Amino acid sequence: MTSVSKARGAQTGDSRMMDVALRAGVSHGTVSNFFNRPQLLSEATREKVAQAVADLAFVPNDAARTLAKGTGNTIGVVLVDIGNSFFVDIARGVEAAAAESAHKLLLANSDVNAQKQDDYLELFDETRVRGIILAPLDGEQDGAARVRSHGRPVVFVNWPGEDDASCGVIVDEEHGGYLAARHLIELGRTKLLFAGGPLTLHAVADRLNGVRRAIDEAPGVTLEVLETHSLTTRAGRVLGHELAIRPPARQPDGVVCAADSLAIGCIEQLVGAGIRVPEDIAVTGYDNNHYGAESAVPVTTIAQPGHEMGVIAAGLLAEEVGGLPGHTHRTVILKPSLLVRKSTVASAVPAIADAPETAR
Repeated sequence: MTSVSKARGAQTGDSRMMDVALRAGVSHGTVSNFFNRPQLLSEATREKVAQAVADLAFVPNDAARTLAKGTGNTIGVVLVDIGNSFFVDIARGVEAAAAESAHKLLLANSDVNAQKQDDYLELFDETRVRGIILAPLDGEQDGAARVRSHGRPVVFVNWPGEDDASCGVIVDEEHGGYLAARHLIELGRTKLLFAGGPLTLHAVADRLNGVRRAIDEAPGVTLEVLETHSLTTRAGRVLGHELAIRPPARQPDGVVCAADSLAIGCIEQLVGAGIRVPEDIAVTGYDNNHYGAESAVPVTTIAQPGHEMGVIAAGLLAEEVGGLPGHTHRTVILKPSLLVRKSTVASAVPAIADAPETAR
């Protein structure tokens, strides 16, 4: 019994597509169709091949099949930070859309590291994925350009597309900053502070521009800008401590944070110092990170439609790899929404509006 088992194990380990064909009594081309174009086979033939595959424990070599066909059914997704649930929402949107078009997904986290981002782009290029969806770090996108030069399309998400070269899906960040500041102004707050950084990050800079636009529309409302070294909870604690030790006359009555993590750290320090949120200082965040709703003081935030962004990005990629007639490179721009919680309105009942899309 033992010797038979070993022989069978060796056979299954070395099984090839031709072995499946011989066992099923069909041609090599029929087995190929079983994996690539099953609709061409009768139900009886599919059942015979499926049984042979099961008997031999055959696993098709996707890399070899991709090389043979010159294309694959896998798309690569590189996200800048899956610790941020906004990017998880994007991934789920891509996954949902990819499933509908029978594409598989390879997901990578660059972890806010430019070298890791380029390494994953190179890996996906070498494995000949059908195309790549990239939520990148700020800066020049040389890695994406190299991938495109090899004939592999790249669609950006949370980053604009490049004219005549690639598509992109973004959110109107300036409008998001405007919504946050306008909300505080409408609550009667007149001494606002914007916190975020580095200000060289395009998203942070755009959000600040939106805040400034709201301030310009509101006579008597002042704005202080405090640049932080990062958008982390730890940076938020530093921010909250700095505000808490100020004399009351120098404290803002409304704080617009460029990220939920920053807002959570800030609120934690303020409350710990005996400052009431929102009664004394109202605080807003940005991104609608899932943990923001579960913090001790649920954070009012600007919600970005991450799932929708992922779906749209996958659709743009499908257009491009499918050679859809009339496909043009473009950037789709979505509107963020204000989600009110108890960090600005103590009796808030969460509500969120739909976010329509525009394109350019």
